[in-house]
Amino acid sequence: MAIFTFFPFWIWIIISAIFFALGEFVSKEFALNPGWTLFLLFLVVDIISATAWIPAIFEKSQLSITGVIWSVVALIVTVVIGILIFNEKLTMTQTIGLAFGFVAVILLSQK
Repeated sequence: MAIFTFFPFWIWIIISAIFFALGEFVSKEFALNPGWTLFLLFLVVDIISATAWIPAIFEKSQLSITGVIWSVVALIVTVVIGILIFNEKLTMTQTIGLAFGFVAVILLSQK
């Protein structure tokens, strides 16, 4: 079980969230151009995301806090991909919501 503590909690959360967001990217690409290659790529990326989650929850051992932190980090990374790759725009209200997400991660990660 040493692999579960190989990286700190935050690294596992970031790896999982990045692969989750990559899966979101692949799923949007699949929606635009359906095909087995993109579908299988989505499955592989999603499995990696879920697998990286296991060491994070193992180390932190608090589902309520770890789950919320992961959700917010994954949402932030997904929004960044939407903005940078797909040229999506955020409204002022959505930008404020994203800022509150950052604040939530900071507050939830405090002991």
